[in-house]
Amino acid sequence: MSLTVKVLLGLVAGLLAGFGVAAAGVPSLETAVHWIEPLGRIWVNAIRMTVIPLVVSLLIGSITSSEMKAVARVGGRAVAWFVGLVAGTATLAALTAKPLLALFKADQVQIPEFATAGEAADLTLPPFRDWLVGLLPANPVEAAADGAILPLVMFTVLFGIAATRVSPDLKATINRAARAVSETILVVVEWVLATAPIGVFALTLTLAAETGASVIGAVAGFLAVVTILLMAAILVLYPLVRAFGGLSPGLFARACAPVQAVGFSTRSSLASLPVMLEEADRTLRLPPETTGLVLPAAVSVFKYASPITRIVGTLFVASLFGVQLGVVETASLAAGMALLTFYSPGIPS
Repeated sequence: MSLTVKVLLGLVAGLLAGFGVAAAGVPSLETAVHWIEPLGRIWVNAIRMTVIPLVVSLLIGSITSSEMKAVARVGGRAVAWFVGLVAGTATLAALTAKPLLALFKADQVQIPEFATAGEAADLTLPPFRDWLVGLLPANPVEAAADGAILPLVMFTVLFGIAATRVSPDLKATINRAARAVSETILVVVEWVLATAPIGVFALTLTLAAETGASVIGAVAGFLAVVTILLMAAILVLYPLVRAFGGLSPGLFARACAPVQAVGFSTRSSLASLPVMLEEADRTLRLPPETTGLVLPAAVSVFKYASPITRIVGTLFVASLFGVQLGVVETASLAAGMALLTFYSPGIPS
């Protein structure tokens, strides 16, 4: 049985068992879940401990082993795809979210206390200039310790580019060191992924046991709309991979399945990076020069699904407050949420 099948079985088993525990309401079962829950957190920590050294070593290795023109070409194409795909999901949500919410009657849900509230709390977001300044970390070590991936990526890219300007023997030494670190970390990743079915089971068991089916029923319409749009956005990627990447949709689906399972259970794209790299190399046979540059950048700034969840969520919350958003407001919302995906930190939600 492949790792993909094992991970998916762990995912389904955890959800079913968790919903069963929530429905049963038996204290002994809830205690058992309480003792199983740390296994999931330990597994996530094991994944996360590999991310920082993996991102840094892969970026440095990819940049120092490639020509600068190739790095610029691959990086430029990646950024263009990031922007284009995020704009696509934002447009999809802006055009379809309101009709779908109306179809599922989710736009008719209101909370009287919210709808009749006379005041709203002020919320001040950090200014864009602060985010821009923070892209270059004053202390890269502190950025790594804090998990500030985007500033760390910026420093690492600058370091990698600088390494291409030193003498050839020093550049080769840096490249060998980066490759040695990345290959060693990937061995650790293989050990962690071997326990993935257990970790995914523990995570989804706890999640389902804590939420239960009643929570799903309370916001069923909202969840249905988000799920439909997310599935549509995911399915669009398969013909794009066929048309522009030359990969069969079936092969791409096999590579994505364990990554999607890890992402679903951890609710973190960053945590899925190790298995993403594993599948890109083992299943898709992609060149390491490309994956080592594109995938770390992707988990740092590319949040493909975020506009959908945020736009649908905003429209749903607006209905709770009895606020109607017109075409102009919805268009502004879509543009703002698309930009926000590159601005906000990649934290589990």
